[in-house]
Amino acid sequence: MNHYETVFILNPVLSEDQIKETVKKYEDLLVSKGAKMISKEDWGLKKLAYAIQHKKSGFYHLFEYTVPGEVINTLELEFRRDERVMRYLTVSLDKHAIAWAEKRRNRNKKTA
Repeated sequence: MNHYETVFILNPVLSEDQIKETVKKYEDLLVSKGAKMISKEDWGLKKLAYAIQHKKSGFYHLFEYTVPGEVINTLELEFRRDERVMRYLTVSLDKHAIAWAEKRRNRNKKTA
């Protein structure tokens, strides 16, 4: 099982219910494929560096999880098919990135 982090940007015209439904869809997809969710973060509505699909902002979400590598292709295929997802990026974390992600989670818990 490899350690991954996925950030995806959802269309800013979605309602709060649609956003929750979309995030739940991808979380359920990962869990059904054997993923162990480590962390989920909702970064909220953020301004984009450049317009995507004529939109200047989007709802950012981050998942940190462990899963077999072949599941990533399934996840990214679903992202490409979903018109609610404007962009996504999945990265494999090495031991240094895992340690940094843990520090970030702990820092976020203190400020929350």
